[in-house]
This record gives sequence, structure tokens and C-alpha cells, in this order.
Amino acid sequence: MDKKRFFTETLLNWNKDQNDREMPWKGIKNPYHIWLSEIILQQTRVEQGLPYYKKFIKHYPTVEDLANAPEDEVMKLWEGLGYYSRARNLHFAAKSIVKERDGVFPDTYEEIIKLKGVGTYTAAAVASFAFDLPYAVVDGNVYRVLSRFFGIEKAIDSTEGKKEFAQLAQELIDEEKAAQYNQAIMDFGAKHCTPAKPMCMFCKFQSACTAFLEGKTSILPKKSKKITKKQRFFYYLVLKKDKSLYLTKRIEKGIWQNLYDFPLIEVKNSINEKELTENIDKHLKHSYFSIKNISQEYHQILTHQKIQLVFVEIELKKNKKDDTLNWKKVSIKELSNYAFPRAIQRYLKDNSLI
Repeated sequence: MDKKRFFTETLLNWNKDQNDREMPWKGIKNPYHIWLSEIILQQTRVEQGLPYYKKFIKHYPTVEDLANAPEDEVMKLWEGLGYYSRARNLHFAAKSIVKERDGVFPDTYEEIIKLKGVGTYTAAAVASFAFDLPYAVVDGNVYRVLSRFFGIEKAIDSTEGKKEFAQLAQELIDEEKAAQYNQAIMDFGAKHCTPAKPMCMFCKFQSACTAFLEGKTSILPKKSKKITKKQRFFYYLVLKKDKSLYLTKRIEKGIWQNLYDFPLIEVKNSINEKELTENIDKHLKHSYFSIKNISQEYHQILTHQKIQLVFVEIELKKNKKDDTLNWKKVSIKELSNYAFPRAIQRYLKDNSLI
């Protein structure tokens, strides 16, 4: 039996007979909409990304609409989805398509992959789904399906493993049905060959699946890297004056770039109230203030970081630095117009500031 041929034919038959995973971007040929969906679904589950896709299509039905939108508006629309570099790259790429290509989306893999924020997976997805070009996608679902069926034990996060999986995926694709094949393998991994409790007993691949035949389903695919998360401690100063708060915009590279937050004191370890007050006093030089409340601890876990956040609500009595501080004074009623990191959103929803 030609195992590779069996895999491709069986996958396409499964897709034709049983796949009912409906999504608004499936089957369309609009490259802008496909690209938008793929960027949103990077690091995001379909269930979480779907409402964002619908919002973006409604607000920006064309790439020109996205390119012409203010950055703060784009970031606000993305708020809560995380991995905000995707939104910045999306906006930047839209502008480049309008400026350099008169709004015409690139139609070759080589040009698509040049867009900011687009890697091999996204380029392959857009090229195949929008233009029927024979480029195989390789995402988490594909790694899992191929690793199990072919019994590949190389770590999917290793250079050697990535190379082997990419080569195998390209060998398997039906070049005349590229879009159908790519959609099928992603859907099969998401719906049938799932990370936990895959439906092996009802699987068309059962007779030739190495992981099933050798009892390795639970250990494949394999990863080699263990991520050590850095612990950080943020104390936010929620400075209130004249029914307004002071905001800062995170313009430096790093987490939450171009999102808004409050003036921040970051320390190496959790501190007590006395130490906190001393830090605030140093931070608010020449100011008269009183601490009204210290919030509970909030937590946000990122890919490589764990952040503990505490919000210190402060009433400013007098501030001689009003004219020189690089802070933005915003009416409390207008806070909803600004994009914040998820932990700050939670704090604002829990709090009676507004």
C-alpha cells in the first residue's frame, strides 16, 4: 500500500462525506477576507476569533478601509484578542498593499509572504484558499495528524522536525485540489484527530495509522522545548483628578505595544503597602495625593511571562507637573474609547470608577 496516497485519498473522502465544520471564510475566494481570518486565527481558537472576524469585516470590508483606519481604532477593535502585534502588522500590511499595489492583494506565494506578519503557514493558506496554488499548510492540527498517522517522533518545535513535516506535507497535497486538501487536514485535526480523546474507533485512517496501531496516540506529537515564564510585578497608578484619569500609551517594543495603560511602577517582587507608598511618593514628585484604594491582585499569563497586577487608586489633590507629564488626561466616561490589555479591562469592569 502506498501510505501517502492512501492518506491523501482518505482525507479528501472524509472531507466530502463527513465534514460539516461551517465557518464564514470557508469556500470564499476573497484574498483579503481569507488573510484577515488567518491572521486572527494565529494563536486563537476559532470560537474566540469568529466574532472578531465579523467585526473587522463589518468595519473594514475592503483592504483600503483597513489601511485608512486610525491605528487606535484598529487596536480598540482587536482589544481582548491578545497577541497585539498581529493587529499592528495587519494594519501595516494593509497600508503597504494600498500604497505599493493600489489596493490589489498579491496573488503569488512569493508576494504574499512578503507582507508584514505573514509566515509560511499564512502565505500557504492564502495562496491555496484564494488562488488554488499548491502550497501545503502546516499548523498545530497538521503536525498532530501527520505525526500520528506516519508515526513521526521528531519534535515538532525542532528545526529538524519542522523541516521534515513541511516536506511531508508538501508531498501529500493534491495539487489539483490544494484548497480542499488544506481545509480538510485542518478540519480533520480540529474535529476528529483532536489533542485529547481523538475519535480513533470511528476513524477512516485506523487501518494504517501508526499511532493507533502502536498505541502512541497519547504521546504524539512530541515537543522538546519547555517554556520558562518570567514573573513580573506591576503596580498601576490609577490617578484621578477632575473626573478624569491619566493614561499612558505603551509605545516601546515589548508586550502590549500601542495599547493604553496607567502610569506604572514595576518592581522585582511583590511589595507591602508601606513600600508601595514610598515608591509612589518617588514616582509622583511634587504632587499632593491620597491613596483611596488598593485593588485585589489581577493576573495575566502571556507566552513567556506571568504578570501580577495591582491597581492603586489615587486622588490627585494638586499636581505641579500637569504641563510636563507625558500622560494623557482622559475623562472617565471616555475610557471605553481606548484599547487596554485584558487584565486592565477586567479591572475596569470590576471597578466603580465608571
